[in-house]
Amino acid sequence: MAGKRTKQCTRFVLVIGGDEFLNEQQVRDCRDEAAKNDPETEIIELDAGEASQYDFDEAVSPSLLSASSIVIIRHIQNADDALADTMVSYCSSVSKDPMAATGTVIAQHDGGQKGKRIIDRLAKAGAEKKAIPDLKRADAKLNFVIQCFELRKRRVDPAAAQQLVAVLGEKTGELAAMCEQLCFDFDDDPIGLDLVNQYLTGNAEVTGFAVADAALAGNDAKAIIDMRAAVAQGTDPIALVGALAMKLRTLAKASAVRSGSISQAEAKTNPWVLRNATRQLSGWTSDGLSKCIQTLAWADEQNKTNGGDPMYALERSIELISHKGRMSV
Repeated sequence: MAGKRTKQCTRFVLVIGGDEFLNEQQVRDCRDEAAKNDPETEIIELDAGEASQYDFDEAVSPSLLSASSIVIIRHIQNADDALADTMVSYCSSVSKDPMAATGTVIAQHDGGQKGKRIIDRLAKAGAEKKAIPDLKRADAKLNFVIQCFELRKRRVDPAAAQQLVAVLGEKTGELAAMCEQLCFDFDDDPIGLDLVNQYLTGNAEVTGFAVADAALAGNDAKAIIDMRAAVAQGTDPIALVGALAMKLRTLAKASAVRSGSISQAEAKTNPWVLRNATRQLSGWTSDGLSKCIQTLAWADEQNKTNGGDPMYALERSIELISHKGRMSV
């Protein structure tokens, strides 16, 4: 999937949809592989929404500067009929006789239904299709992280992988870069949660998760000290409230799954996260969870209201969570 790169690209490659970062990565990989065979080849980029059939013909033809070219044509779903016909004709000809091709074409599609006909026509003409995963599901993101480490012959602890996904899961490029940096800077195998948190220190989500973990472990003193330090260093208290609320929502889902109120699929939570939350349910009651969630809502309001006292509200929320909702606030 994500971290596994193609070793060889044919004369006409079709990169289809999926995660934007992975889509672009595949385009780059195909370009670099084609360029290795001829370092002097000319690289030409076209936008299918603006290019004509003549632009494409010129791009794949020999020029005074180079006898061959690598043509990257983006957003092919926007190609008009004339350009589409020309691309299909070229693809068909180079598929029948690759040695006669004067250029390598990498056609990039953004995904979705638009342009499905041109994808089908190019595939039928012999284009090599590379469908890119979308990484929308939590388990897909987790697998992506694991594969990023496996690509470098390294391993990562499940908790560390989940932390990376929790913080950077919506930013695939940053997620990949962080995995690469961790492998470069540390020899630990597997890479553990402490190293991940060390690199993500200063990120509000990580700080919030650390505070929440301390509170859930019953260590209100540590949680409050960490919370105060984070705020003093510039972390917005509202980010800490959000992290605490996320932890409690996961606990509530784990409780509902355990009681049979909802299925694991309906919880829409990564299985590893759900198992971890289930282990933390000991001593919690529905009333305790409800009270803590209501208190966090009050803390959120205190952060957003002029004249509120966000620090006091955060401290009271942390104390209540550390006592599993069994103290008066």
